[in-house]
Amino acid sequence: MKTKVTLLKNPQTEAQHQSNVVKWSMAVRDVYPELALLLHIPNGGSRDPVEGRHLKNAGVKSGVPDLFLPVARGGFHGLWLELKTPQGRESGNQAWWRERLTREGYCAFLCRGWESAVDTVEWYLGLRENDGGI
Repeated sequence: MKTKVTLLKNPQTEAQHQSNVVKWSMAVRDVYPELALLLHIPNGGSRDPVEGRHLKNAGVKSGVPDLFLPVARGGFHGLWLELKTPQGRESGNQAWWRERLTREGYCAFLCRGWESAVDTVEWYLGLRENDGGI
């Protein structure tokens, strides 16, 4: 279900694409109340060496997907999304995390652009609790 949402026009960065996903999720919570649980994993960005060291010591890990929806569907424990621009490239660490999370019973996708992420979330939330997954 597509709901009218004021989104960033012509998003260029991963952050802008991700912002559109989050804005969409807030606009459709009457249809998908589970989206109140959607959260961002703040692993990216520029940090000075001291802050980077503190974050690493606190458990931040390179390659963890950008968004997590801790809602079980279709035999999966939850949904992880790595967002990229349409031209963006997935790193080796990001691919490793997606593969590893999938092996652990999560649904994990690489989405190119916010529209792909929205479609993926809608598909995932449409799965029944006991569906066999993908």
